[in-house]
Amino acid sequence: MSGFDEYAALIRELSTRQRGGERAIAAEAERRRGLQSGVDEVGRRLAAQGERLDRLGQAVGVPMGSVPDAAAGTPAGPGSDPAAELAAAGRLADEADRHGQEAEALARRPVLLPTWSAPARAVAVYAGCALVGSVFMLIALLGSPLPVSGMDLVAALSCAGVPLLSFVAGQVVLARWGRPALPDPETPAGRYVPMGFVICALVSPSLFCLYLILFRLLR
Repeated sequence: MSGFDEYAALIRELSTRQRGGERAIAAEAERRRGLQSGVDEVGRRLAAQGERLDRLGQAVGVPMGSVPDAAAGTPAGPGSDPAAELAAAGRLADEADRHGQEAEALARRPVLLPTWSAPARAVAVYAGCALVGSVFMLIALLGSPLPVSGMDLVAALSCAGVPLLSFVAGQVVLARWGRPALPDPETPAGRYVPMGFVICALVSPSLFCLYLILFRLLR
């Protein structure tokens, strides 16, 4: 019986070792699946970052082909832990996401008065252009040899041309510096044509009428 007992004990030990080996193989397979899933996730995030970089590059006029390649990292040695490398790649992807969101937020803001709303920016631009045009109109009237006793030729040309020139100047300024590099679908940056025309049509003639009133009072 002693031989049979030893044989049974060996069989039980072999069975235990076999089950332990199967569990180890299953755990290794699960670990590999987890690593592969992590690699796939990093790959998807890298592809998304490439699309975001391409979109931002096109918006600011710097295509991806002109961006210098980053220096190649040190390859992992044969004794490196893949999980640690994958975790480091995940952290880098998180940081890239954060910088990408900050870059997109900046690209969605215009150069001119970036913290202002689009209507307020348009009012400021048109009013500023109309004011500058009115100042030049008054300078031209003061330096004109013609008598300013009414709506003479210089005044008529100024009242007709200065508002139009101020309006065109406002359109150019808003189109050049009032639009973000990356359009924002939620807050589109318009040029507010009717409002700008009204502002420019009212400011210059109003200042000219004020000038005439002061001229009559002080004459």
